[in-house]
Amino acid sequence: MQHCFVIDDSEIIRKYTRLIFESLGFRVSEADSAIAAMERLRSETPDYILLDWRMPETNSIELLEKIRALPRSARPYIIYMVTENDPLEIQRAISRGADSFLLKPYNRQIIEIKLQEIRAAA
Repeated sequence: MQHCFVIDDSEIIRKYTRLIFESLGFRVSEADSAIAAMERLRSETPDYILLDWRMPETNSIELLEKIRALPRSARPYIIYMVTENDPLEIQRAISRGADSFLLKPYNRQIIEIKLQEIRAAA
């Protein structure tokens, strides 16, 4: 079973994303802060990480770099979740280790399309 890890300070976004991914057969875990995310990522490697672009008390780009710096045998696919279609911010995230981005709000159909794109590119 594939594992999706959602890092977002919004409980609503985490629960909504959990429902979507669980309905697609994923195991889902969550973190509401950078500290909680890093603690969890030290002990497990998810297949996918959805990382919010704005988190309180955290620079998401720095968190992205810390995630990529963790020693691990498998490389999780990181999707940077944004609320604004800002090409400079998206490019910055991609250059620092994100594999793709996802514009909020999203729904199950958008997630399914994103996962198909990822699988097709693999």
